[in-house]
Amino acid sequence: MAFVIVLAALCFLMFVAYRGYSVILFAPVAALGAVLLTDPSLVAPMFTGLFMDKMVGFIKLYFPVFLLGAIFGKLIEISGFSKSIVASTIKLVGAQRAMLSIVLVCALLTYGGVSLFVVVFAVYPFAAELFRQSDIPKRLIPGTIALGAFTFTMDALPGTPQIQNIIPTAFFGTDSWAAPVLGVLGGVFILIVGMTWLESRRRKAAKAGEGYGDPATLLNEPPPFTGGKLANPFVAILPLILVGVSNKVFTIWIPQLYGASHSFDPAVVGNAAPVVQEVSKIAAIWAVQGALLVGIASVIAFAWKPVMASFAEGTKSAVGGALLASMNTASEYGFGAVIAALPGFLVVANALGSIPNPLVNEAVTVTALAGITGSASGGMSIALAAMADTFIANADAAGIPMEILHRVASMASGGMDTLPHNGAVITLLAVTGLTHRQAYKDIFAITVIKTMAVFVVIGLFYATGWV
Repeated sequence: MAFVIVLAALCFLMFVAYRGYSVILFAPVAALGAVLLTDPSLVAPMFTGLFMDKMVGFIKLYFPVFLLGAIFGKLIEISGFSKSIVASTIKLVGAQRAMLSIVLVCALLTYGGVSLFVVVFAVYPFAAELFRQSDIPKRLIPGTIALGAFTFTMDALPGTPQIQNIIPTAFFGTDSWAAPVLGVLGGVFILIVGMTWLESRRRKAAKAGEGYGDPATLLNEPPPFTGGKLANPFVAILPLILVGVSNKVFTIWIPQLYGASHSFDPAVVGNAAPVVQEVSKIAAIWAVQGALLVGIASVIAFAWKPVMASFAEGTKSAVGGALLASMNTASEYGFGAVIAALPGFLVVANALGSIPNPLVNEAVTVTALAGITGSASGGMSIALAAMADTFIANADAAGIPMEILHRVASMASGGMDTLPHNGAVITLLAVTGLTHRQAYKDIFAITVIKTMAVFVVIGLFYATGWV
């Protein structure tokens, strides 16, 4: 019965998200409904002490990233840089490869260390422009961005700085370059199969005579750039490159400057206790924030006139979008925390632990928990915290290197995490102005493909012994 309650809460939230209802409203309803059916006396304590605590904690950490990412994306749009990049991309690879262009740009940014959420904000304006010029249905944009940002550069390619590739290092004693051969092969599989799916969808739409869409019915549509001469494409793409490079530089520089922690006295008068900030836990977020500020400053410097002409109105809409996206994701985070605290969740974890093969056990456990919580990093953290010792013992008994455990866990976390209630999916759809009903089919196809890739990697390991 405890398991049924957890499953019902998850299905309910996916259903309302798919139907277009606000997750900000229904995530606490789903979570507290499950608590009510489990132990009614815990509804109020769970809401205040766990759901709201996790939700507010998420906003505290990540809202500045959402805000700066939204502003950066808006400035890329109103500066006209998006159209310059699009025009150059069409000349370089051809309009028929518009989808590949967007996938590669997203992959470059993600592998460069830019947050997945920031990539959505930054890439969407010129993705819309490119799809509009190529007359590809707008509803295919989310699936295209998802393939480039949420898959192989997030957790498969060795060395990626995304958190999904960093979390396993603390449990298995590995580094971010673990299992490079299998990681690259898994990434290539995802890219090829994902592009095959998206191109088949594009061809089907073209055959049916479906174009980009009616501008009168589309939401959050970036207006066509009506300025004069287009910016030099190298200047236009420079802010995107600066964000990636700055993020890497700040990631190295901030810990060296501040050390593991930093403290200060919050008041000149009185006996206020010193504020201690554990820099090691926040350095990556500071690095992203600093990189986005560099990107924003560079756009303003390179395109002062068009940016200043629309800065006030453009930033208002960007702030609104950032608030919605961050609240959606924070609500999901709170939901996952509550569900993970229920007895039914323990039933799920114990059932998954009974799978005999060590790598399949790990893959199924991590991807299932990521799907239940709606978070790749959250689901993997829960799974590894509870079962890492078991995974390691089983792997040692079977002669499986820790690097393989790392890569399987990382890739599995990015499998079923993108179910309809996932915060990144909701943010992606909100930014692009589309609904689950319009665009989720392609996101789910990408989800299935990247889940398959984990088992392809496991099969390759057993067949070849490659690491």
